[in-house]
Amino acid sequence: MEVFVVSLLNGLVYGMLLFMLASGLTLILSMMGVLNFAHASAYMLGAYFAYTISVHIGFWPALVIAPLLCGLIGAAIEMWGLRRVHRNGHIAELLFTFGLALIIEKVVQMTWGLLPVPYRVPELLDFPLFRIYGTQFPAYRAFMLAISALMFGAIWLGLTRTRVGLVIQAALTHPDMASALGHNVPRIFTLVFAAGTALAGLAGVIGGNYQVTEPAMAFTMGPIVFVVVVFGGLGSLTGCFIASILMGLIQTFAVVFDVSLADLLAKFGFVVTSSTPFAEVLNVTLPRVGALLPFLLLVLILVFRPRGLMGTRDT
Repeated sequence: MEVFVVSLLNGLVYGMLLFMLASGLTLILSMMGVLNFAHASAYMLGAYFAYTISVHIGFWPALVIAPLLCGLIGAAIEMWGLRRVHRNGHIAELLFTFGLALIIEKVVQMTWGLLPVPYRVPELLDFPLFRIYGTQFPAYRAFMLAISALMFGAIWLGLTRTRVGLVIQAALTHPDMASALGHNVPRIFTLVFAAGTALAGLAGVIGGNYQVTEPAMAFTMGPIVFVVVVFGGLGSLTGCFIASILMGLIQTFAVVFDVSLADLLAKFGFVVTSSTPFAEVLNVTLPRVGALLPFLLLVLILVFRPRGLMGTRDT
């Protein structure tokens, strides 16, 4: 029971971190129809920006400044890059953002080095909040859950209950009509892209010290986030939230329970040996399956839902 409860809490924390990162991509991919392969790079930049800022003025200013810097970078990318590339179709957008992700990775390596940086949890939140069966639950993880829940509520209320959210949805679904009513549609696209990038930066600030801040963190999170967004349903913030929680729980429990199909068959009296057909497959443990699960789901989604990634942007 102890392992189950602790793994459940850890899975929720990891799932909410995925949602923080995937929520920005949901805005960009599902609403604008932009295949932004550099989204996870904004997550990495947010972590590195927060590390550098926290060294000089502390974690709490970095919590605000780093996402704003990522948002400004996102606005510049949309205005001077994607806006010109979009007229050439989605393949051009894919190549542009993929190349941009490689450039950002190299810039990070040249600026901060190839090794992980010592980005630590702030001292104010570096204490156990409570104990479960003798296992301590850090206060910082509860802080991550609170920030993620507030982000979900703010995005949902902003898009559905405010005039700005209604204008954004109108511009993204009926850009010609919104433009005829006097709204600056290109500026709205820039704001949406900047907001999505800022959310990724905020996820980097929160998750960089929870995990490891190193140059490969974007590649590690990128495929998982695309799976979450598409699996949750393009355009559905609630679906993205549910998919994030499910993915976090699945990967967490897969790591905890180090068993294979051969172990399960042994309980029924069937012993798998080297001469058993597909013995290598039967001996694959759940942690290895959990590590490959995002990539397998991404392949299945691309095969069976090819139209889902084309988005709804018409201009």
